Amino acid sequence: QRPPPPGQTAPPPRPQRPPRQAAPADTPPSQQDAPRERRQALPGETVAPAPDETVIAPPRQRINNPTAVFSGLDKITGRIISFDVAIDETVQFGALQVTPRICYTRPPTETPQTTSFVEVDEVTLNGEVRRIYGGWMFAASPGLSGVEHSIYDVWLTDCKQTAPLVQGQAPAPPAAAPAAQAPPPQRR
Repeated sequence: QRPPPPGQTAPPPRPQRPPRQAAPADTPPSQQDAPRERRQALPGETVAPAPDETVIAPPRQRINNPTAVFSGLDKITGRIISFDVAIDETVQFGALQVTPRICYTRPPTETPQTTSFVEVDEVTLNGEVRRIYGGWMFAASPGLSGVEHSIYDVWLTDCKQTAPLVQGQAPAPPAAAPAAQAPPPQRR
């Protein structure tokens, strides 16, 4: 051990733990390896698991959604457009065709994570369709998984439980409509 620098005092020595003693030979094996009892947590207090305990987290839940929400940037005009696409449907954005295959979210009680498996095709000037992207998109990190085209960028922003509204089409009625009520009686 080195001496302390001039003008300073040495820190106090650390207390030494006594060595662990083996159980006496006449102690039954079932009591030798018995785990220590855990102290009950007080209200508002958390108690860490003992070092020999394994904590298994419950599996994360995924919510399957029927609609994926994307944003698209047209680099020529500088406009950003948000559009909804139903799962397994194809929407044209400029020269790109966007087809989500699945869209997952997590329940509000868990860490938010929105993911979608997406296929993006480009329609060339010759009318040929070629795949430029096929993979997972993450709403939390669009720079990691968005489509970067020379003219258009597309990235996932959200998933929704409602079907997308097609222009010129009436919105779908709610799934469970309340029973029709009789009109209120008229006063005379």
